[in-house]
Amino acid sequence: MFEKRGAQSPVPASLGYRMPAEWAPHAATWLSWPRPEGISFPDAYDKVMPAFARMVDALADSEPVCINVWDEAHEALVLKHLSLNGARFGHVKFFRHPTYEPWCRDHGPIFLKRAELPSTVIVDWDYNAWGGKYPPHDLDDTVPTQVAELLDVPVYAPGMILEGGSIEVNGSGTLLTTRACLLNPNRNPSLNQAQIEQRLRDYLGVTHILWLGDGIEGDDTDGHVDDITRFVSRTTVVTVVEPDVSDVNHELLAENLRALQEMRLEDGTPLEVLKLPMPGRIEREGLRLPASYANFYIANKVILLPVFEDPNDAEAIAVLSKAFPERTVVPIDCRELIWGLGAFHCLTQQQPA
Repeated sequence: MFEKRGAQSPVPASLGYRMPAEWAPHAATWLSWPRPEGISFPDAYDKVMPAFARMVDALADSEPVCINVWDEAHEALVLKHLSLNGARFGHVKFFRHPTYEPWCRDHGPIFLKRAELPSTVIVDWDYNAWGGKYPPHDLDDTVPTQVAELLDVPVYAPGMILEGGSIEVNGSGTLLTTRACLLNPNRNPSLNQAQIEQRLRDYLGVTHILWLGDGIEGDDTDGHVDDITRFVSRTTVVTVVEPDVSDVNHELLAENLRALQEMRLEDGTPLEVLKLPMPGRIEREGLRLPASYANFYIANKVILLPVFEDPNDAEAIAVLSKAFPERTVVPIDCRELIWGLGAFHCLTQQQPA
């Protein structure tokens, strides 16, 4: 059993570890399955199950899927819904890692790699449910170390709150994030920007950090970057834009676009910026929901793309098909799933090969 290493230990970056880009080969995709009594899908659990099942089925020819569940009854419930919705599940494995909510991107393990053995380590960032918004979250916070024990790999604890959806890496040294989230006082009030940047360098193996501003309206994560801008190659990002000047997202996304067009990568190369549309406004019970085509997941053979029965669905499919010509874009209806305020990138966490 490997010992959990705290912030005082030699940091992973000094040992040659770094976080691979999402398009690097995966050994598996990790999910944390929701419970009917959870708070993510109030009065809509059965309605979101088709999207979950389609997600699992779309990964069947791509990679194994590891699902965190509470117990045998929860596992049986998952299998029931997969069967009812016609999903394949021969590629699925279950693990007794209970979580209150399903957003594995944010509470799950972040894997780092290097060439030498041990080639894989896990970083266990602290997790407080997006600034303490949705207690309890103690079980969710333990998942990275549980997975590290399962896989028998070293685990590092930076002693800083960080959700996986708040960062994007290009795999060669550059990290993209937002001030609205990482500098929010509800995360790490005792750390300033320079200290946060040093943690990112030490525990993700990055050398160059790019900062955007605000996230989209309705995003309860305080501005996760995975709802606005995503790396699709070492030098290229896609970023969402809103042409409707009356929409509150118009100016903040235009500001992010302007910033991206001025940014340079770790080697000084200009960042290439592709535009993704935004779907039309989706509201429920008086709330605007954070529907975004940027919340896609890059698997080995497919791109899981949230769509919303919207005229812009086709353009989003076309943009990502061009960005990933060797992968199949799988559009999945997320009009119900977005009621949980997230989509496929929020639900998944990749385990690099």
